[in-house]
Amino acid sequence: MDVLKASPTIVYSPYIPTTTRNKSQFSKPIFHNLNLQLPCFTRNGSKSRLFTTLSSSPISTTESIEPPMPEVEAEVGKERFDWYSQWYPVMPVCDLDKRVPHGKKVLGLDLVVWWDKNENEWKVFDDTCPHRLAPLSEGRIDQWGRLQCVYHGWCFGGNGDCKIIPQAPVDGPPVHTFKKACVAVYPSVVQHDIVWVWPDADPQYKDIITKKKPPYIPVLDDPSFSKLMGNRDIPYGYEVLVENLMDPAHVPYAHYGLMRTRTPTVKVDREGGRPLDMKVKKLDINGFLGKQDWGSSNFIAPCIFHAFADVEVDQENGSATSSEIVKAPPPNRRLSLIFMCVPVSPGNSRLIWTFPRNFGVWIDKIVPRWIFHIGQNLILDSDLYLLHVEERKIMEIGATSWQKACFVPTKSDALVVGFRRWFNKYAGGEIDWKGKYSGALPPSPPREQLMDRYWSHVVNCKSCNTAHKGLKALEVILQIMSVGLIGIVAVTKQNMISMVVKTTMVSMAIVCFAASKWLAHFIYKNFHYHDYNHAFV
Repeated sequence: MDVLKASPTIVYSPYIPTTTRNKSQFSKPIFHNLNLQLPCFTRNGSKSRLFTTLSSSPISTTESIEPPMPEVEAEVGKERFDWYSQWYPVMPVCDLDKRVPHGKKVLGLDLVVWWDKNENEWKVFDDTCPHRLAPLSEGRIDQWGRLQCVYHGWCFGGNGDCKIIPQAPVDGPPVHTFKKACVAVYPSVVQHDIVWVWPDADPQYKDIITKKKPPYIPVLDDPSFSKLMGNRDIPYGYEVLVENLMDPAHVPYAHYGLMRTRTPTVKVDREGGRPLDMKVKKLDINGFLGKQDWGSSNFIAPCIFHAFADVEVDQENGSATSSEIVKAPPPNRRLSLIFMCVPVSPGNSRLIWTFPRNFGVWIDKIVPRWIFHIGQNLILDSDLYLLHVEERKIMEIGATSWQKACFVPTKSDALVVGFRRWFNKYAGGEIDWKGKYSGALPPSPPREQLMDRYWSHVVNCKSCNTAHKGLKALEVILQIMSVGLIGIVAVTKQNMISMVVKTTMVSMAIVCFAASKWLAHFIYKNFHYHDYNHAFV
């Protein structure tokens, strides 16, 4: 595989035409208004031989995904995708607290992300103390800015070197300077306000950033764009997550009532599904380009799916929704869809998302992130159980037999087929876990645990975590007020306050109690568990 040298991968963001609309489209958070219609961008640095056109068709679906499909040129050679020679996004900086270390898993590796105030940068270490293998992510950052293991107090500097072993005699040998006392340090960098990691701690990769950089997406560095981010741990694997995000055909059904979609010319059902003319134009070891009549998209292996949605703009208030182009006025408004899919372990992945746009930017300045995340998490929940079960069925038949088992006769499945082809051809239909896992999926937890939001999102999102604490505090305050008002009425002598005052206080107590109950339900439903029953939607 060709290695990009000093210049980073660049994804160009063309302007997107807009059309006018008289009706407001911004009644829901922006994620609700996206129908995942995906336009285009390119990747530099690839010298591999490219495929021509890949599209899902009735002819191709009865064949294995490995043989050449119609309109596809067979690749010559045996290129193999190296999972450990890539940059991986770990977490958005906005969701990292500089005061504490954060434990994260990427590609099966246990990592600890922490802020080194002495070097003024984020560091990524192996999440293992060399002493007795305790997790450093459960430790603390001491007053000198060192990462401290709280099991026995060993402290480490930004280069992974051990600074002190409290149990070692001061006049004894300097055992803290021994190589075995050091922690493995992974190359890391902050780009697009996201911490990225290179998953190989070998010293030869210490300066890998000078030779190969994470994919660069200019729109994420454009100050004229709003780009709120979110993240969530997903209880199904990387490959299922990626192909689901590439599939706009499921949106009217799996997300019915949550996301707006274009009304088809001929409506065949309530949900409004319609034919989609999609195809993969180029496919090589670095990913592929997707194409359809309303735009294009790009998969940058292994993590990024980046698309451009055409936008209708309400001239009265600047609100927007994804839609097909009806006509092409001046291209002054742009909207991007950027998904970063991180392999965590078999049956688990992490999604980082952001939807940069250069219109309605003021909304994100006054509306807190957690308000948007409520709707976005509901969308993730609405097909979460489906995909969790689907992954287990795919595992039963084997990933390389995917196309033999799945009947994909329409062009709307082209990007999914393209991803599966890339995954099978260059990655052998599996992620390289370096022998850490057998490949078996973890047991399925109860539904409430599977769809839990608190541990998969809230604790990892600074905005939602703050909102959760604030709302829980408000719930307690309302309960105290309710009990307090009733108590005052009960202990006050009859002639000390009028009946009107008593009635008012009792009424306020009832209102506070009812409000606390409603708030408790709101917190549970939006920050803990919200089931989704498609039969009653």
